[in-house]
Amino acid sequence: MIEHGASWQDLLRQTRVYLEILREGGIEFADGQFAKSVKAAVEMPTATRPKTAPASQPRGMSAEERAALKAALTDPYARLMPKPPAAPVAPSARPTPASGALPGGIGRAAPASVAPAKAAKVTLKDRTEGAKIIAAAGDLNQLQHLISGCYMCNLSAGRTHTVPGEGNPRAALMFIGEAPGYHEDVQGRPFVGRAGELLTKMIEAMGLRRTDVYIANIVKCRPPGNRDPLPEEMLACEPYLKRQIELIRPKVICALGRIAIQGLLRETTPITQLRGQWRTYQNIPLMPTFHPAYLLRNPGGKRFAWEDLKAILAKLGLPVPAGRGGP
Repeated sequence: MIEHGASWQDLLRQTRVYLEILREGGIEFADGQFAKSVKAAVEMPTATRPKTAPASQPRGMSAEERAALKAALTDPYARLMPKPPAAPVAPSARPTPASGALPGGIGRAAPASVAPAKAAKVTLKDRTEGAKIIAAAGDLNQLQHLISGCYMCNLSAGRTHTVPGEGNPRAALMFIGEAPGYHEDVQGRPFVGRAGELLTKMIEAMGLRRTDVYIANIVKCRPPGNRDPLPEEMLACEPYLKRQIELIRPKVICALGRIAIQGLLRETTPITQLRGQWRTYQNIPLMPTFHPAYLLRNPGGKRFAWEDLKAILAKLGLPVPAGRGGP
């Protein structure tokens, strides 16, 4: 803005003009920084402002150039100006249904997407106090915020991202795995590696989409080296899972793999004996089946998993898609 090669007198003159223009825009320079002037144009009505002599123009500046310069100078400080209170928004008489409901009206439509307000960082370390705070979470956004600040077990020390879960917040079907792996830890999303690709195919074989269901894990942080999560780690994370289930209210839960099944049901029966047999968790029907990672290593198990998925469809009152023979 200041002309290259100008003399020091010109520099002083132009600087004085810039400060005058900022004052006209309600910005004062004091104590080495710019700030909104509480006595300036924003609060003082135009009719009552004291009349001052027009500021001198820098050499060669027209009135239009001065107006453009004023806008350019004051705009970076617009954030300092007080914002007027937002006008109340009248509720819509007929809310627009959101996508994500399961076919045939089985699922409940997800609420309209609203960007959550930034909340203060909450750090959870004590499990007893943390469980109380988690139980009071009003929605999944609040719950995810709490998960991001969780340090109630040792898994928090090695994570890149927490992996709270994703999907339809009103899903009729909820899948629960054991723990995030490498790709999930990097992206902060559940089931995004090769096992996640197979899970997506399993869901699509049921005639659904990932956005129709909700996908989560027993623990929300990756165990080191992809080891099995320890019992105390699963206990520390269980309040999050229970609150997720309370908020989502699925009609059916599908537990994926030995760790998830045994952790939820609190029993050590082999998965080969548990899969395909209905159980309950939080008073919700639960179907145990093989984890997609196991099916990648043992493709022969896919036909058994497909039988379990068909039983879930029957429980939901949904037909088996024509021509589908499994994932």
